[in-house]
Amino acid sequence: MTYTSEHAITGLTLDPLGPAFGAEIVGLDLAAANGAELAAVRAALVDRKVLFFRGQNLDEDGQVTLGRRLGELTASHPVVGGVDAAHPEIYAIDSADNGFADVWHTDVTFMPRPPMGSILRAVSLPISGGDTSWADSQLAYDSLSAPVRDMVDRLTAVHDGNREFGYYLAQRRGGKGNVWEGETVTRLDPVEHPVIRVHPETGRKGIFVNPGFTSHITGVSDAESRAILDLLYAHLTKPEHIVRHRWRAGDVAMWDNRSTAHYANRDYGSAHRVMHRITLRGDRPFGPAGRPSL
Repeated sequence: MTYTSEHAITGLTLDPLGPAFGAEIVGLDLAAANGAELAAVRAALVDRKVLFFRGQNLDEDGQVTLGRRLGELTASHPVVGGVDAAHPEIYAIDSADNGFADVWHTDVTFMPRPPMGSILRAVSLPISGGDTSWADSQLAYDSLSAPVRDMVDRLTAVHDGNREFGYYLAQRRGGKGNVWEGETVTRLDPVEHPVIRVHPETGRKGIFVNPGFTSHITGVSDAESRAILDLLYAHLTKPEHIVRHRWRAGDVAMWDNRSTAHYANRDYGSAHRVMHRITLRGDRPFGPAGRPSL
């Protein structure tokens, strides 16, 4: 399949993983890609939401350079420092340092402006296990029943990073995190986002709550919040909304953080797994009513 768009001068060869979600880009060397090819990648990312590239030869410098060609890079994470002093943009997800992602989440939704997208590179892999799955939040929204869509369109939810990173910020960073959106992070104040996010480039709606960082829905009882969130989580992660990637050495994945959630299997025992992630600066989420998150 060849993907073309009004933004693409050259085509890309795609091996789709589902009818409208996920694809492997075949035969593209990311380190040598020209501007037209990367524009096509950027357009395909919005369309297919998660892209995979086999057999790449990127190191830390190459990953950062690639990210800068695709958008504006953020710090590695609001709280966690970069992999080293030379690469403050790279977040090391290292199983030897409690680097696991075995809960469904969308990256950094506990900040007012979560990342637009992420680029993940396999550094050290177990012999088996450690696959990552992505869920299509827009497909999941579209397949909700109309009455449920009408209800969730009007809701907002609180996202709180303290459960996952509050202790790290206080104890390991001494209360001083990274610079995020021009300000040094010294505390993780909960933020509100629309439960349903309108994608700023396509106008499509997608479910924008996740078990990793969403604490509750505002304006409803605790019981109602739990029931609504449980319904949305179960629906978001139905098998027909998911693609799964089995990692190989040299693999790179990119995903649109505005329209996906993901989960990394923790099924490799004591084996070592290291992934390096960079994130692209995003925008403030908007809901169906056109209001930004708080």
